[in-house]
Parts: sequence; structure tokens; C-alpha cells
Amino acid sequence: MRGVVFDGKQVQVVDDLAVREPGPGEVLVTIAAAGLCHSDLSVVDGTIPFPVPVVLGHEGAGVVEAVGAGVTHVAPGDHVALSTLANCGTCAECDRGRPTMCRQAIGRPGKPFTRGTDLVHQFASNSAFAERTVVKAVQAVRIPKDIPLESAALIGCGVLTGVGAVLNRARVDRGDSVVVIGTGGIGLNVLQGARLAGALRIVAVDANPAKEEMARQFGATDFLTSTKGVKDILPTGTDHAFECVGRVELIRQAIDLLDRHGQAVLLGVPPATAEASFRVSSLYLDKSVLGCRYGSSRPQRDIALYAELYRQGRLLLDELVTAVHPVEDFAKARADAEAGRVARAVLTF
Repeated sequence: MRGVVFDGKQVQVVDDLAVREPGPGEVLVTIAAAGLCHSDLSVVDGTIPFPVPVVLGHEGAGVVEAVGAGVTHVAPGDHVALSTLANCGTCAECDRGRPTMCRQAIGRPGKPFTRGTDLVHQFASNSAFAERTVVKAVQAVRIPKDIPLESAALIGCGVLTGVGAVLNRARVDRGDSVVVIGTGGIGLNVLQGARLAGALRIVAVDANPAKEEMARQFGATDFLTSTKGVKDILPTGTDHAFECVGRVELIRQAIDLLDRHGQAVLLGVPPATAEASFRVSSLYLDKSVLGCRYGSSRPQRDIALYAELYRQGRLLLDELVTAVHPVEDFAKARADAEAGRVARAVLTF
């Protein structure tokens, strides 16, 4: 079968992949569509260290082909969106409703794929850039069949991360002010999360002025090409600043934009060894710097919620899909994503 494999030096679309059958508590999914997220590219450029060879992709949707023993919540033929959280479901963190903190879901790459006699790693417990993949049952969330799979694929990362950061981590309230730095796939979902939460002033910041129209479509009330004008709009600062790019100088700017009791939420991914600095005294007025993994999501609950909001016309998904490519055109999709020409490129099989 086909898949996108990174061997540590180059990315290739191969046709000689194989995947094992699902074991107990696992699901085999035929992938229909998968979004190209910057986290996939961060593996390629070394920003996210990961063992190789690896099948990339982690934002996918498809159809259940087979289930292992003990799986009852999905069945062959069901449409599913996939999450990256292969959490155990039984530890203290899972019991508290915090599956993103489950230690079984962090840093344990499996090897369900083979090329010939060689084992190939799975990225983010998912590997959606393959015609078929095996995931833990908890990662497969049934969705209505009337949702286009090209759009549903984006729920599994961009929406869970961006909207989830607003609703679950920052807990933006009605009337709050929000600044979003970076309006790529994650930033756009932060914008629509802020809109859903009832934020009063939502300021989008992106160096590319061509992104203004889409930013406003997703919920921005104001658009700037740098953070320098934020204080003109919000003189005392913002209640929430979301850094969605992954640059340390922008993290500093996000912190400096905070009003009293404000929160800076870090969603962008800088290099693993990157360090950021700020004035300690600037935090004393009850300000916070918050890390956020995967939107602090509970995928079995949140994916179903976002799917229903989409069906009601309250959550935008189709508008995120700015380019659709067959998997063989991965190089073009990658170039578009790296150049910032698309919000999300989607690969189809």
C-alpha cells in the first residue's frame, strides 16, 4: 500500500508499505483524507526529534475496516476521525479527564508498519499518511457519515488543538479579549474557538496581510501585521494571548501584551532546546504563561462535539481545506504548506 515515509534524510511516497492486523483493543482504519500539519514537517526539519524510518501524518479520517477483540464503540463501515492520544484510560490522569497527560500517550512510538523485512515507526500513534493504519480503539471517534472526510480529517489535530486551547485550557469567557499571533491552521481554529466562547474583541496578528480575509471569516474582529498595534486596540492589554507560530521572540511579545490577570498560551512548537525570556516582574499581577498539549482535549467527547457544531454551521471546517492533493503530490502540498500559501493542505488516497 501507499504511504509517506521519512527515512531521516528524505521524504518519499512509497507503495510497498504493509500494516499488521489490529490486536485486542485496536482498530484498523482505511484512510480517506489527512491534513498536512506543520508538526509533520517539524519531524522532517528536526524541530521535533523522532526515530526513523517513520510513516508521517497525524490528522486523518477514514472508514473502519476491522476491529480487534474487545472493541465495541466502533464497527466496520463506521466513519471515524482519528486523534493522536493513545492514552491508557485507566491511570490517574485519564481518570481525572486529562488524557493529554497520560504517560502512556507520550513518547512511546510503535512499529505497526513494515517495508519488506524492516519495521517502520508510527508517528504520533497515528500515521495518517498511509492507505491503512492501526490505532488504539480510544483514538477512533465515530462521526456522522454526512460530514465530508476531507473536512473531518482536520478535527483530529488543528481543531482539537486550536479550539480546545480556547475552551479547555484558557477557558475564554464571554466578553474577554483575545490576541492570536499566527493565523495558520492552528491560529484560525483559535480564532473560531474565541468566537464560539463569546470573546468580545478578537485580534489576529500575522505578517502576511493576505491572511486578513480568512482570519475575519473565522472570527477576528481586528487584523494586524505585527503586535505593535495591539495596544492601540486594547490599551490595557489582552485577557488572552495565543502564540501559534513557535518563535521565542513572539512568545515574549505574547507575554508583554497581557493585561492584569492575563494568560499567554503557547501553541507553536519551537526547536526542542529553544529558551524564551521575559521580565519576571511583568507576571506579578496574576499573569500566567500556559503550556498546552493538544488543546487539553478529551477526544471522544470533543471530536463528537465539534462534528455536531459543524453540522449546525457553527464550526468552520470546509473553509480550512484550501488545497486537496492526491498523496502522490505530497511534494507540492509540502511546498504550499512551508510557503504559507494554504491554511491546510489535505492529502487523499
